[in-house]
Parts: sequence; structure tokens; C-alpha cells
Amino acid sequence: MPHPHLRLIQTAPRRAVVAIPVRNEVERIGPCLRALARQDRILPDRVVLLLNGCIDGTAALVRELAPALPMEIEIVERDLRGADATAGMARSLAVRHAARGLSPHDVVLTTDADGAVAPDWVAANLAALQDGAEVVCGRAIIDWAEALLIPAHLHDDDALECRLAALIDEMAHWIDPQPHDPWPRHTEHSGASLAFTVAAWRRAGGVPPIPCGEDRAFVVALQRVDARIRHDPAVRVTVSGRMQGRAAGGMADTIRRRMVAQDQFIDSAIETAPDRFRRVSLRAVARAAWAGDVQGKRHLAEDLGASIDIVEQALAAPYFGEAWAGLERDCKTLFAHRVRFRDLPREIAVAEELCAFACEAATAGRRMRNLASA
Repeated sequence: MPHPHLRLIQTAPRRAVVAIPVRNEVERIGPCLRALARQDRILPDRVVLLLNGCIDGTAALVRELAPALPMEIEIVERDLRGADATAGMARSLAVRHAARGLSPHDVVLTTDADGAVAPDWVAANLAALQDGAEVVCGRAIIDWAEALLIPAHLHDDDALECRLAALIDEMAHWIDPQPHDPWPRHTEHSGASLAFTVAAWRRAGGVPPIPCGEDRAFVVALQRVDARIRHDPAVRVTVSGRMQGRAAGGMADTIRRRMVAQDQFIDSAIETAPDRFRRVSLRAVARAAWAGDVQGKRHLAEDLGASIDIVEQALAAPYFGEAWAGLERDCKTLFAHRVRFRDLPREIAVAEELCAFACEAATAGRRMRNLASA
């Protein structure tokens, strides 16, 4: 039986280069590189390792492993200091080195040095890009053995948080569907698994060299320039569940903090279900107005309680993502409330009702359009 990604050998973008920021990962860089070497059918053309201030023997180990690996390994050594000594700067530099010499249609993939990508990681990313996406966000799954070391109450909290995130995202799918990001999908924007065309990376201005959260900030920048982003559940990477991470403000810090005491609020990217319902409904109207619906501009201004001038100024942006960001900035009615951990069960119940309503409305609307065109 032919491999499901075999077609990509002829039709995939010309080159695929992996960028990995590394800091003192002598125990984990071996499994990371071996996972990339075990890719089914499609190997990366090159792997760029940005070694930032490594003093534990990581560089020596990589040089020892490289000759036996089936792909080119490029080592870039830096000793970032002061304000530049951040995970965001390291990933930004790694991607910049990976993109050198590539064409706009070529692909840069990035992951973390403590992760092990799935055997079909490269092929699955390229398949999603071949299907029309410009960016692919993969799923990061904590290593099962290390997950056992994390207290059960943190897993319970995470399950509730993920449930609400999935519900409000499915609701958004029914109200304001994106052809390039169909359901099922996920909601993660992790640097452990991102793939993007060089053209999209350039259009977004590169990976922001900020202290932490550069992965999410990069996806936000891509959204503002209307990059076609696919949240593909088939793209997976296993990451560590360690409590002592390499990046301040990263997952390890969150785990360690929540082991002591539960945070008051859940992830800042997750809003209440009524807020998401209202905001996504308005986003759908704004999208149509930006595309040329003159009547929609007036309706949008009324719904937002904003002047037509503010709406028209925002919708004059060259990208819809930029237009929507302008509306979010200037219209107080688009404010989103954060969710407290203690309110999660209630928010999930509300989200289930609103998601079911949105699904029914979308299905009924499709039936009406089919009857009208019959």
C-alpha cells in the first residue's frame, strides 16, 4: 500500500529546512535529531541548530552525531547576552539562518530541542501546505512518562481548559468558517511545531525577538497579514514535561507555578463563550464588509456602537486581519473577558449550548442555500 504522503515527493515545495533554538540540551538533543532522521519518506533538507550559550557539551555531542545523520546539520553558535538572551531572540535568529538561500515557496519548520517530532512530521506539514495553507500549527503532546510526574489536579485543570478552548473554537468554525482551516482542528500555537512558507514569514515581519511567547506573537503577526493558517491535528510532536525549563515564562514555569497554587485565570487566549459568540459573529460581518459589502459597513458600525468613520478607516487596511485588529483596538464592544479557573464548569456548559446553536444555524443555512440553488 503506497505511503499516504508519497505524492509529496513530486509536488512538495522545493526545500524544507528545520530551525531549532538550543540551550544546554545535551540530554535531549540526541533524541530530537534522531526523530528528525527517522522521518517517513521525506527528510528535511537541512537542520539549523542555533546553539545559544551552551556550556554543557551540547555542541560537541551534535558534532559527534552529525556525520551519521541522513540530513545536513548546520550549527550556528551564539552567546546572546543582556536583553538579547531570550528564547524569542534565539528562535528568531534560528529561523533567519534557516531561511537563507530559500525561495518564497520554500518551507521553514521549527521545533524545540527537548521535543521529538512524529515520524510523519515533515510529510504531514508539507501535505497541509500543499493543500493550500501557508502556515501549519501542530500539536505538542507531553511525554507520557514525564506527564506521570505532574500532579493529577494539573491534568484535570488542563482538561477543562482544553475542553472550553475546543468548544469556543468549534463555535467560531460554524459562525465564521475558514476554508483553509476546516474542522476538526486544534487551538495550539506552539513553537514546538510550526511550519510556514518563506513568503508568509517575510510578509509577517519574521519571528518577533521578544523575551517569551514569540510563537504566539508570530502567529498573531501572521493572522494580521491574512496568512492561511492550518491547525492540523495530524501534525504532532512529543515535548518534555520538565519543571526546569530553558525559557523564562515557558511551559515549565507554568507547571511549576500551578503546582504551588492554581492561577486565578486560565490561558489569556481563551475568552468566555458569550464573548466569543458575539465577537466571531461581528468578525463575520466585518469580513464581508471588508470584502466590499457596503450595507455591511453600516450594520457593523451600528452593532459595534462605533462611528462609520472608525469602521471605514479600519476596513481600509490591505489585509482583513489588520482591519479586524484595528476594530478590536478602537471598539470597546469587542472587549473579551478572561475566564477564571473556578468558573470553568459553568463556562463549558454555556459553550456547549452556544456551540450546538451555532452548528444548527449553520446547517439550516446550508440547507436553505442548497434549496435555493436547486
